[in-house]
Amino acid sequence: MPVQARRTALRLWHWFARRAALSLGLWATLQAVPAAADIQSARFVDPTPRYAHGVFGDLLEWAGLQIRLADGRKLRITLPPDQVFEDQAPRLIDVDLDGDAEIVAVQTDIARGASLVIYDENGLITATPPIGQTHRWLAPLGGTDLDGDGRVELAYIDRPHLARTLRVWRFEAGRLTEVASLAGLTNHRFGQADISGGIRDCGSGPEIITADADWRDVMAVRLVKGRLVARAVGHFDGSGSFARALDCHD
Repeated sequence: MPVQARRTALRLWHWFARRAALSLGLWATLQAVPAAADIQSARFVDPTPRYAHGVFGDLLEWAGLQIRLADGRKLRITLPPDQVFEDQAPRLIDVDLDGDAEIVAVQTDIARGASLVIYDENGLITATPPIGQTHRWLAPLGGTDLDGDGRVELAYIDRPHLARTLRVWRFEAGRLTEVASLAGLTNHRFGQADISGGIRDCGSGPEIITADADWRDVMAVRLVKGRLVARAVGHFDGSGSFARALDCHD
C-alpha cells in the first residue's frame, strides 16, 4: 500500500476508533478483561430503523453487540446514533492465531458507509476505512490463512451491487492491510436476506467462493503470491450452487 494511502487509512482508523470508544461506556470503563475470559459467542442486539438502506430487504439494522465470555459474563457495545451494524450475524474468527476468537462484523457510519471491524473482549482492535459514501456496503466472505504464510486474511465483496470487487485484507500486528483485489465478483443481491459464498478447503488449500458479477457462474478464488486467481467451478442455479461448492461437490 502506498505511503499516502497508509496514512489516510491510519487517520480514518483513528477517527473510527474514537467514535467507537465513545460508545463503549458499558465496557467497565474499558479496563482490560482478564485473558482467561475468552469470547464464547456474540450476537447483534437493539434493532434500529435509523439507517434506511435495506440491503437485506427490510429497514432495520442493529445498534448493539452483545458478547458472552467463557466465564459467563456478558459485555455489550452500544453504537453512537450515526453508526449501525449492517450485517446478518457477527463472525468468530481467530484473526491473530492465538487460539481465541475475535469478532468480525460490518459496521456502518451513516455518512461514510461500511467498514469491516474486528473486536475482542476489550473493544475495537482495528477496522478497514469506511467506503466513503452513505448507502455503500460490503459483504463479508470469512477469514483464514489464505496463502499459507501464517497470517490470517479477511475477504469481502466491496459494494456487491455496484463495484462487485473482491478485496482481501491481512491482519498483522493489530492492523489490517489490503493485499489483493479482483473485480467482477459478487456474493449478494440487493434485498437478499443472507450473504452468499464463503471460504472452503477441499484439500489443496483455501478458496473463496463467490458468484461472477452476472450471476452466471460460481467462482473459486485463490490468493497466490499476492494475486487473486479465479476459476469457474459450476453454473449458478440458485443458493444450492453455493452450498454444493462450499461442500466441495463441484
